[in-house]
Amino acid sequence: MTFTPRPRQQELVEDYLIHGGKMAVSAVPGSGKTHTLSYLAAQLVANKITEDQEVLVVTLVNSAVENFRVRIASFIKQMGLLPGMGYRVRTLHGLAHDIVRQRPGLAGLSEDFVIVDESEAERILDATVRDWCRANPDFAELYVKREGMSARDLSKISKDRWPEIMRDVARAFVKRAKDWRITVGQLQEYLAAAPVALPLAQMGLAIYTEYQRRLAARGGVDFDDLIRLAYHILTIDKEFLERLRYQWPYILEDEAQDSSRSQEDILRLLADHPGGGWVRVGDPNQSIYYTFTNASPQYLRDFMREPGVRCWELPHSGRSQPSIIRLANQLIEWTRQAHPITALREALSPPLIELSPPGDPQPNPPNAPECIYLVRKVFTPDQELQAIVKSVCQWMAQSEAHPNATVAVLVPSNRRGACVANALQQAGIKTTELLDNPPAARSTAEMLGHVLRHLSEPADSRHLAAMFDDWQHLYPDVLLPPKHLRVITSWLERLRYTERYLWPADGGMDEDNLPEEIRNDFQVMRLLTDFGERVRHWQSAAALPVDQLVLTVAQDLFTKPAELALVHKLAIELHTRQSLNPDWRMDEMAKELEAIARNERRFMGFSEAAYEPRPGEVTVATMHRAKGLEWDRVYLTSVNDYDFPSAQTQDIYMAEPWFIRDSLNLQAEALEQLRVLHEGVPSAYAEGAATQQVRLDYAAERLRLFYVGITRARRELIVTWNTGRTVGNAADRQLRGQALPLASLMRWWEEHACESES
Repeated sequence: MTFTPRPRQQELVEDYLIHGGKMAVSAVPGSGKTHTLSYLAAQLVANKITEDQEVLVVTLVNSAVENFRVRIASFIKQMGLLPGMGYRVRTLHGLAHDIVRQRPGLAGLSEDFVIVDESEAERILDATVRDWCRANPDFAELYVKREGMSARDLSKISKDRWPEIMRDVARAFVKRAKDWRITVGQLQEYLAAAPVALPLAQMGLAIYTEYQRRLAARGGVDFDDLIRLAYHILTIDKEFLERLRYQWPYILEDEAQDSSRSQEDILRLLADHPGGGWVRVGDPNQSIYYTFTNASPQYLRDFMREPGVRCWELPHSGRSQPSIIRLANQLIEWTRQAHPITALREALSPPLIELSPPGDPQPNPPNAPECIYLVRKVFTPDQELQAIVKSVCQWMAQSEAHPNATVAVLVPSNRRGACVANALQQAGIKTTELLDNPPAARSTAEMLGHVLRHLSEPADSRHLAAMFDDWQHLYPDVLLPPKHLRVITSWLERLRYTERYLWPADGGMDEDNLPEEIRNDFQVMRLLTDFGERVRHWQSAAALPVDQLVLTVAQDLFTKPAELALVHKLAIELHTRQSLNPDWRMDEMAKELEAIARNERRFMGFSEAAYEPRPGEVTVATMHRAKGLEWDRVYLTSVNDYDFPSAQTQDIYMAEPWFIRDSLNLQAEALEQLRVLHEGVPSAYAEGAATQQVRLDYAAERLRLFYVGITRARRELIVTWNTGRTVGNAADRQLRGQALPLASLMRWWEEHACESES
């Protein structure tokens, strides 16, 4: 791996090799922070540690762990040393596991304790919340507004939406309690002494208590417990702490803008001693995992102001062409100087991005202001989708002009990403997805969902048509004209009595109502006959447990080992869901599969291979998943005031369902009730204040997300917006406008684009 450090990067490394101690590094997008941190780690291994010591590198996600290992190993090998020795790369969860595994008894765990993985923990929490909702049916009346609501609306909300909202509230509450190391017993004491009613905290305590009981019944802990227990062990076993301090004399923390209180506390314990070294590298402008998580850029900002901390900047970036850098810097400048909401002017901060200096080993692409398109045209969501597909197709058709260029379409949500990916694939464009659920999992779930939906509503012929569309793809040797396929699908959709087709009285298919053009087509009749036999087989198996039913259906739909493996995991998922929700019927099972197919429910399938942008295909990714990546051409989509609100009076927020009274954000209110209890001031709680604050926090995060999106582009940037899908009830629905920061950049670009050409 070839890496020639910039002068600034080399100065930073040399400064740390000489002085050590605590250092904070603010690194702009494309500044090479991963290379710099890996290079520093290798230099410390070569020059500063002994054979029984290690440089500890802590990063945010598992994918970054391997990236650091490869880079550090490459540098060490170039120095003539043995790769793999003298350093350890971990996520915070991995580090906590290392600590707890060495001293489980101090954490009250057995030697063979298990870690409940994310999917299992989510299922346990979901079941706990649903049980609590059933046991407390009147709780919703405290927060669901009743005016203008029919009994049917209230019933549907109570059955479907309310448990989902409570699950989100409970998840945030439990994670925050564990991050602050608040035990169930402490929370019980807080609430018993509180002079005011805090119903969301009471709900949080009840679910926290039962969730922990169910974890313990499995003999395990979740990832948040692991971190809490690691800190506990370090505080009570001083000898063990001193041994770890000696073992890891230097700690290099990546993505420090997304650090949590627990992460900071653990690393501070390890680093706060004479001779301890701690380097925190990050960019507060790229903190995009803040709202309703335990991460906050404030921890890094506060660290930068601590006495004895040396602060460095890595402002030079060779990633993007100059005009894209100017646009990103203008977003910072406008936010700080002209944002109409004063409280949001600190959402983005210096340093501004600087171009690579002349002769730099990591130069910028040539300036090309004509390759920036801030599209003013008003699109509906469907029109925006069509425009993006058309543009991508035209660009791909001109591949000889840019043979090695890469391209990505970035979206604000997984659901929108699935729509974009499907549209591109239908246009014949090869795509790679960086979404929660990979395309194979979505398509498999969709096909199984069609079957379960039919079994739950066998008289509805629309489901029969959807199943046939899936089925006919299994016959690649039967090349029916598209017209015939449309005729068959239309005929199936219009069937008044599906049983006359599936279960005819004389045992043969009722052909009387078949359109003339397909009645005498042998291939068509073969397909319809085989399809009818399969559907009868599935209907006969409908009484089986849902996992056995899914596996039975899969025998007729899938043949590839990878598909069958996915089906097996989906069958286990549905079996677990049904075990947790014994009153669920077939339609609830179908809804689960449909949610996975739409990318609305995360399915823990198989881990994907490491991603690398490739010419000749389009990457579809959420803007969050795009962080740390880059492409030559980038589309930023759906930049409207719903996906990117700016705390304006007309803004609507995703976390504020229309049926909750006073537009309360219940996650924010629950966390505020937890905060006042923890700080001993329960009387300070004022309903609604936390909702107002989290609107500002969310708007600040979306500003940073827009900044991250812009800085993914190397040479070309296209930004579009749409009028959004309607949200709320009929009285509240409205079309969305441009996001405020996009509108400001459009005005600025129209005035200053010509200056970029000079």
